[in-house]
Amino acid sequence: MNDRTLFQQHLAPTSPEPMELPIIKAIGAQLTDDLGKQYIDLIGGISVCNVGHCHPKVVAAIQKQAEQYLHVMVYGEVVQSPQVRYAALLCRHLPEQLNSVYFTNSGAEAVEGAMKLAKRLSNRTEIIACHNSYHGSTQGALSLFGDENWRNAFRPLLPDIRHIQHNEMGQLDSITEATAAVLIEPIQAEAGIRVPSKNWMQALRARCTETGTLLILDEIQTGFGRTGELWAFRHFDIIPDILLLGKALGGGMPLGAFIASKEMMYALAHQPILGHMTTFGGHPVCCAAGQAALQALLDENLILLIEEKRSLFENLLRHDAVKSIRSKGLMMAVELADFATVQSVIKYCLSQNKQYGVFTDWFLFADNCLRIAPPLTISTEEIRQACTLLQKAFDAV
Repeated sequence: MNDRTLFQQHLAPTSPEPMELPIIKAIGAQLTDDLGKQYIDLIGGISVCNVGHCHPKVVAAIQKQAEQYLHVMVYGEVVQSPQVRYAALLCRHLPEQLNSVYFTNSGAEAVEGAMKLAKRLSNRTEIIACHNSYHGSTQGALSLFGDENWRNAFRPLLPDIRHIQHNEMGQLDSITEATAAVLIEPIQAEAGIRVPSKNWMQALRARCTETGTLLILDEIQTGFGRTGELWAFRHFDIIPDILLLGKALGGGMPLGAFIASKEMMYALAHQPILGHMTTFGGHPVCCAAGQAALQALLDENLILLIEEKRSLFENLLRHDAVKSIRSKGLMMAVELADFATVQSVIKYCLSQNKQYGVFTDWFLFADNCLRIAPPLTISTEEIRQACTLLQKAFDAV
């Protein structure tokens, strides 16, 4: 039996019709299947592979650490060089008050830890999220999920969760002295790249400060240069109380983190001791990979080229079938007529050309939009080639 058959028989399904693309190699912004066909990757693992697939420095860091040690002890009790060095590098590139890192296995686990920290610090229970938001699929993160279609099948969920409209000034009065935290994406990703106004973000920050509410920013998709800044909150001149990271944090390896001040984080270390625990969070190989990826992102000045690449995409994707393009950096939603059209474009780009294809996707709350979030290393030639095939797909459908 080949891998496709084994996939169908033994992997738990997530949808009725998975893509089933048999990838055997990935380098930079190129994927290769088992027949040798190459695909330009416009998803990047959904904002995971910001420095490209298998960046040489990331691979070298993984190999070096794997030769030294793998798992030693649960997170936080033993000094492990990859953890502490990566935490220090992250903190050097964050505001002074974001100086303490709790590594987890994933972005969803970072959400869970941040929710616990907010309740512990505030002695409050209410948490506010936004409609059309995505923060993960664990029970706590699902409670924040901004769509009843996904929440309803798994109730009962956490109590005292409220939802407001993103980027609506009148909704901020919902934040009160009873609110432990507001947990939002600075740019709504799965809603189809919805960028709030700077005024709204600053008013949100002010309202949280006024009511003693913690502001938690989920930068799991927007972090590490994706939006044209290292962190998306820089676009709005605000600083969160707690920052959530994931996806690109591990350079392609599984890793998440929530980051706050050392003083705030101490609340999880006493009454009770080990108030938050993880066995594999901050795995040394993942941290070594993540540190190498962040250092490569900085050393290669990849962020400086993002605006030029974004502009090239938008210019090359003009077509009668395209109703709008919403973007912030290399985080783009290309709006088409409907979900059926999007699906047809995706399938066309995967299968129509025998020599090469384009790998793209859609959004949970904007299924009439194509997702474009390629590795930040994608070349201008790869952008041109991908957009040529997309134009042919628009013509065909």
